[in-house]
Amino acid sequence: MLTVELSTSAKDVKRSYAGAIAALALISLLISLSGFHGHPAISNSWEGLLWGIADPVISLNRLASLVAIGLLSAGIIRGALIAASFGSAAAFGMVIHLFHVNIPGVQIGIATSTIAFGAMLMMLNKPNSVVLSVIGAIAGLLHGYAGAESVMDTGIMPLVIYVLGVTLTQCAVVMSAREIYSILPNKISLGGLAFCAIGIVFLGNAINL
Repeated sequence: MLTVELSTSAKDVKRSYAGAIAALALISLLISLSGFHGHPAISNSWEGLLWGIADPVISLNRLASLVAIGLLSAGIIRGALIAASFGSAAAFGMVIHLFHVNIPGVQIGIATSTIAFGAMLMMLNKPNSVVLSVIGAIAGLLHGYAGAESVMDTGIMPLVIYVLGVTLTQCAVVMSAREIYSILPNKISLGGLAFCAIGIVFLGNAINL
């Protein structure tokens, strides 16, 4: 009886994670449709925290990549390496942007990585953890670089808090996606198709900029 109750409780928790991600996707979609192109300059630590938490999920393209990485990392052995490589590379991407290192075509790269992650979710035989970790690191670098564009002229403390907020949100989304993998075994391929579609739309927009 106790085992059944714990199993039911675990499923309820995972469904709540799925609901939270669905709500974020809806909010992100509405923001994308509204034509929002970035927040105003951050002037204090409070704004740094708020925008740091919000930035990774404002763009539907970036949110899709985070969810896809979480799902991919849950479906293979040593999948946690993928999430860790993404998070570490994202922090590094922010740092190199703050040092004015130029990486061209960042938005194109992010959209392309979303398509790649979606395609991998649809594959029956997924690449090994090393290959996925490398791809995750490249995607993380681009995500971090893109996120730092809006804080180039921000003070030290707001900047540090912003980076912490971004890292917190990215970890929360990726880990939530890992948790819901087990309750979506027959819908992962469909999710991969959706991620590919999102990536293609944003890739077209990035190319036309």
